[in-house]
Amino acid sequence: MNAPSRTSARPQTLRCAIYTRKSSDEGLEQGFNSLDAQHEACAAYVASQRHEGWKLLPDRFDDGGLSGGTLERPALQRLLAEVDAGRVGMIVVYKIDRLTRSLADFARLVERLERKGCSFVSVTQAFNTSSSMGRLTLNVLLSFAQFEREVTAERIRDKVAASKRKGLWMGGSLPLGYDPPKDPLKARVLAINSEEAKTVQALFDLYLKTGTLMATRDAALAAGLSPRKADHSADARAAAATPAPFSYGQLHYLLTNPVYRGLIRHKALVHPGQHAPIIDAATWEAVQAKLQDGAARKRQKRATTIAASATQEAAADQSKPGLEPVAPLATKLFDETGDRLTPSHTNRHNRRFRYYVSRRLITMGRDPSGWRLPAPQLEALLLAALRDHLRSRAQAHDVMVTPEAGTAQQLCKAVADLADHPDPGQLWPLIETIHLEPGRLRIALDRGEIARRLGLQIEQLSPALTGFEQPFTQRRRGVETRLISGNTLPRPDPTLQQNLARAHAWAKALRSGQSLAQIASSESRSESAIRSRLTLAFLAPQIQRAILKGTLGPQWSTDAILRLNLPADWAQQIKALGL
Repeated sequence: MNAPSRTSARPQTLRCAIYTRKSSDEGLEQGFNSLDAQHEACAAYVASQRHEGWKLLPDRFDDGGLSGGTLERPALQRLLAEVDAGRVGMIVVYKIDRLTRSLADFARLVERLERKGCSFVSVTQAFNTSSSMGRLTLNVLLSFAQFEREVTAERIRDKVAASKRKGLWMGGSLPLGYDPPKDPLKARVLAINSEEAKTVQALFDLYLKTGTLMATRDAALAAGLSPRKADHSADARAAAATPAPFSYGQLHYLLTNPVYRGLIRHKALVHPGQHAPIIDAATWEAVQAKLQDGAARKRQKRATTIAASATQEAAADQSKPGLEPVAPLATKLFDETGDRLTPSHTNRHNRRFRYYVSRRLITMGRDPSGWRLPAPQLEALLLAALRDHLRSRAQAHDVMVTPEAGTAQQLCKAVADLADHPDPGQLWPLIETIHLEPGRLRIALDRGEIARRLGLQIEQLSPALTGFEQPFTQRRRGVETRLISGNTLPRPDPTLQQNLARAHAWAKALRSGQSLAQIASSESRSESAIRSRLTLAFLAPQIQRAILKGTLGPQWSTDAILRLNLPADWAQQIKALGL
């Protein structure tokens, strides 16, 4: 008898992607640079694991000249999109700090990779993250990487500060009237450009004569003065024939820039510079005094106008009972650190956009843990949550600790009527505090106000009535922020729906015999734009139904779907979109 043949089980294929990064762009123009060296070492490591089923993907993910202190890197984001789509099972890096130098970012990165069953390996640092000792080793390595990055940043800041204290020019936008240092490596001292210096002196003289920035701007335009620096190219000479006017901001910055007085500014400090001044001391002091006087007059005029306007609005509001306040959540909204969110606004395109912002973002600047939420969305979300809570307590007859048979029905109706009150101004006083946390909202109601409205004693109120929690998420799409809480109804994306309908119309036109060029010409679009959006017509039916119903998820815009480069297989498409 013939012995049965033995076949060894082939290892499962593991798709590997190599990620490389270099903090500076120095040397990247060379034929074989640091990114190439990292990629070669990683490719050799993948080849050595071929017996384990490792297979190197052809795409390269290189970030040159980018810091590891943030995850916002083009190649890394493209790689993470591939991971989310299930097309990468192993990320190979030369060193762990090439992936990230931040412990917080690394924790989020590991969590994201684990959700998709993706791992990573460093070819020069041996560790195994499946054991507690291996994870400890990894965290130690990352701690040192983050420490190194922060020490390097501090060293650079200290060097810049020390150089500016010596009066040296440390780079940045070159001011009008000066040329860059002749030899920056030896002496960072600005050199005067005689032609541009005449323009600067003329602007200071014009301001002293006219007394206002707008009049100075008009006089400068009439005199042919331009904010452009000297450029001897043909295009620059053509542009110089029609000098561009100074803007209000440019003029103010120029007239207050201490570099023209021979000084170097570093944050709030000013140090004597080693370069020659363009403006003498008397002219400089006279201009600064006139600018301060003008600013003081404007502040006084604005304060008077605001005070008069506020008095008029307050008098008008007396005749409008129930008028909703401008920021009804002011003094009531707190984040997870206990920091209060304060009302803020910005004006764009003659429209006012209101926000609630963590106070530390206003007083201390950037903070990744701070909140900046669109006020109208947040107010509508909380108002709906409050109404739903009151209705549910009324339906459950959960208003009093010990319900009374004679008044229970009447009290439940009063709570339901309060929930359905058309004037939001009658509902905002019911909210005492709102604590905002990642994933949820904790709302505490004013027990005294509720007891007064219902004609009860505070101790008679059910604890379930006076406080509740609500699921809460914040999602970004481009510059738009969406707030989602509780059982939010589906909200279709009209732009995505419109693009889906267009894709079907284009597909029908192609089937009828029209060419892609003809469709692009009739739609006044490029062929590439038509080709990319045409793929929407071939999405899985389940995905298209979700787009039409609005259940796909607010994170999936047209661009977000197209960036995934979805495969033709419908099952893979559904998996990639998380349906």
